[in-house]
Amino acid sequence: MHKVTPFLWFENDAEDAMHFYVSLFPNSKLIDRSSWGEGGPVPPGGMMVGEFELDGQRVMALNGGPHFKLNEAFSFSVSCKDQDEIDYYWNALTKDGGEESQCGWLRDKFGLSWQIVPERLSELLNGDDAEGARRATDALMQMHKIEIATLERAYAGE
Repeated sequence: MHKVTPFLWFENDAEDAMHFYVSLFPNSKLIDRSSWGEGGPVPPGGMMVGEFELDGQRVMALNGGPHFKLNEAFSFSVSCKDQDEIDYYWNALTKDGGEESQCGWLRDKFGLSWQIVPERLSELLNGDDAEGARRATDALMQMHKIEIATLERAYAGE
């Protein structure tokens, strides 16, 4: 087990969430699952705690009932090499009830927050050209899904 592992609380759909996330990311897999008995927030035999990997990152998930909700105070950040990869994750995670937010943030259909960002984002927002970085930041603040070409044009002053 890793020393530090994110642990996510779901009301009753943690197992569905795990299967969904593992299906999206390469090098991902389901690892373990324990079941609730009588008196749990899901029917007996339903998942209590599950463990899975997202591209090598261990994550645990609990069906814990309605006591706590996922919110934007915790998110997974996905570093994307190009626009196609941004589009893939953005579209998959907003599908079937996910919600777009600003600056590359979204909430998936399970309520988990994600940041879908290009690898180049830091370079464009913190580049040597201070005015270009300001323009790129201003452009970013107007976006939901990040468009790399738009940020690059803003940085270049086009």
